[in-house]
Amino acid sequence: MPPTASPAADRFGRQTARLLLDIKAVNFRPAEPYKLTSGWFSPVYIDCRKVISFTEERRRIIAMAVEKLGDAVGWSNLDMVAGGETAGIPYAAWISEAVSLPMLYVRKKPKGFGRDAQIEGDLAVESRVLLVEDLATDGASKLNFVNALRQAGAAVSDTFVVFFYGVFAGAEAELAKEGVRLHYLATWKDVLAEAEAGGDFPPEAIAGVRQFLADPVAWSAARGGRAA
Repeated sequence: MPPTASPAADRFGRQTARLLLDIKAVNFRPAEPYKLTSGWFSPVYIDCRKVISFTEERRRIIAMAVEKLGDAVGWSNLDMVAGGETAGIPYAAWISEAVSLPMLYVRKKPKGFGRDAQIEGDLAVESRVLLVEDLATDGASKLNFVNALRQAGAAVSDTFVVFFYGVFAGAEAELAKEGVRLHYLATWKDVLAEAEAGGDFPPEAIAGVRQFLADPVAWSAARGGRAA
């Protein structure tokens, strides 16, 4: 069972959810499920890339990220911020600017040769690096980026996303096995609570999402998506 969320985590979750709902980055579609890159079928989809077009909303999201990571990790314990290609790059840029730390970005696949084949930027060996992406479902892509950074000589123990699905079992545990902690602002439970309170979607759409959240693996498998 995950640890009980702190009041700050609850506050950040609902505030982030409201910002994402306001800019129409949240999509509820129980009748026509989305197939995620991880293979899961989901009635809900978050488009965190949309945030780049909304200056005030992104400033508020980055302010919450900086505060949360400052409390959970401590900025004095980090040397650099790395964005995962491609959606993590703008978030890494905004965070690195906000906390005055150098930035890198990590390719999904190596390009070229040498120690830094997947890394763009000036990475000093043993630099303590925070990996940043926009969202996480099962955590698999995070490990790809973490391994690339570590192979290039970085020390990586923390990763941050704006949005974590928070419904597929094992994501945080898999990262923890590799010595990586996952930090995030909001989950689907935050979005559902905020959408229901604000009347952002019809009751039948809310009910469909609630059914998915009750057993996402069975929901996905029943519709031809990933089952384990």
